[in-house]
Amino acid sequence: MNINTRRIETLMAEMGLTKRNLSERSGISAQNVSTIIRRGTCEPRTAGKLAAGLGVPVAEIIEQEA
Repeated sequence: MNINTRRIETLMAEMGLTKRNLSERSGISAQNVSTIIRRGTCEPRTAGKLAAGLGVPVAEIIEQEA
């Protein structure tokens, strides 16, 4: 699943979160959060955890199909 990394980083900035904070809130290791943001992809289940950690719907952080 392709992730909108710019949107994730924008949400993190708005909320004052570091990657470590996001990892704690989402239950994903800090290393995995960094990898996901760098690669721009993750499994659907992981996208759900990230979205929950950011307090937004999954649709807000995934790349929309063209």
